[in-house]
Amino acid sequence: MKTPPNLKFWQLWNLSFGFFGVQIAYALQSANISRIFATLGADPHNLSYFWILPPLAGIIVQPIIGVLSDRTWTRFGRRIPYLFIGVLIAVIVMCLLPNAGSFGMTVGAAMVFGLFALMFLDTSINMAMQPFKMMVGDMVNEKQKGLAYSIQSFLCNAGSLVGYLFPIFFTAIGIQAVAPKGVIPDSVIYSFYIGAAILIFCVIYTSVKVKEYPPEIYNQYHPVKKGEEKANIFKLLVNAPSAFWTVGLVQFFCWAAFMYMWTYTNGALADNIFHAPTALHEGKVVLDTASKEYQAAGDWVGVLFAVQAIGSVIWAPIIALFKSRKFAYILSLVLGAFGFISVFFFQNQYLLFISYALIGCAWAAMLALPFTILTNSLTGGHMGTYLGLFNGTICIPQIVAAALGGVILSIFTTPGQAAPQVYMLVFAGVLLLIGACCVLFVKEGTADRGKEVVDIPDSEAL
Repeated sequence: MKTPPNLKFWQLWNLSFGFFGVQIAYALQSANISRIFATLGADPHNLSYFWILPPLAGIIVQPIIGVLSDRTWTRFGRRIPYLFIGVLIAVIVMCLLPNAGSFGMTVGAAMVFGLFALMFLDTSINMAMQPFKMMVGDMVNEKQKGLAYSIQSFLCNAGSLVGYLFPIFFTAIGIQAVAPKGVIPDSVIYSFYIGAAILIFCVIYTSVKVKEYPPEIYNQYHPVKKGEEKANIFKLLVNAPSAFWTVGLVQFFCWAAFMYMWTYTNGALADNIFHAPTALHEGKVVLDTASKEYQAAGDWVGVLFAVQAIGSVIWAPIIALFKSRKFAYILSLVLGAFGFISVFFFQNQYLLFISYALIGCAWAAMLALPFTILTNSLTGGHMGTYLGLFNGTICIPQIVAAALGGVILSIFTTPGQAAPQVYMLVFAGVLLLIGACCVLFVKEGTADRGKEVVDIPDSEAL
């Protein structure tokens, strides 16, 4: 069996560049969804339920995209057509979602509209994101996969940095960060517009620069064993390498933790740091989402998530210096856990830079190490299907966390007082510590690909 050739740095870069734009869209979603729905009138105890649809859509869509793209061969490639479809849907929805409160609908209708828009947005982002991971698995040899996923991690975090900072940037240049009750501020709306424009540009760039391997070349590097092409998803799961399951266990606790970060950071900051006033909503004491303090906290969430992205960018190359991936994995998650827990103790908004920089260490490991470990254990013609199925280890924990978030928050809530959302971040830290312990069970494997490395012309490679 032949091994894919070594690729030049800029070939690896072009392979993942579109991920920069996709991650801007994802960052805008993750940093602003709770702010959007709280502004529309959602109860804090119900906020996590609005986050169920995105991972639910992902767990359905990504395996389907994996299966279909494994069987697709067009003159545009096998993964890129799905990338383009996902991006087109994402761009449309990014222009509609932040306007949910501006169409003159009732509160209930606006939230229903927002829910469906969110579902389509996350589905399309997942549809656009997955092909980049698959193309690395298709076109990069095992020796360079660590570098390829590190580049992808860098672009991911750089995109996150831009997306997170958009709202506070627009506020700084004079665009309104507050709006009438139930209406999303212009600073958030414009952020989504610009993010959509960058997304389409980045994906066009990758599509022009990258040429996927045609079937005859691809099959030299990923030959399908006899009968393998007829295997169904359930059979593939039964025969999945141990890395699929052991890394999946770690993923469960990690992604549940980050689901709580995305859901509750805004409320935690508004209460603990910016001291937003409270108001009565349907007989419950909640934070006043129309107050300048609450919206200022929303802008600061973007800053902290940007600090997380910077921390991740800095930490990602350090991970590559460790001889043991498992040790790097454990250390990264423990640092992230300390970051989450420290939010409870810091009362100064600038001290939280330390917290979210540490959280960025965990994020860097979560982006690079699981896929490196898994793809090194895979061979044959079902790379995309396995990566699609592996997305379940990202989506399922988010669904579970979202379903239980309101219940867990209720345990910490005192009647007559606003829900202490900062406790959910402490709980997230505990989950990361459990995930770090589970890394001990990870079993790394190496797919049997032989040792032959061939060189082919650049025009055939990318």
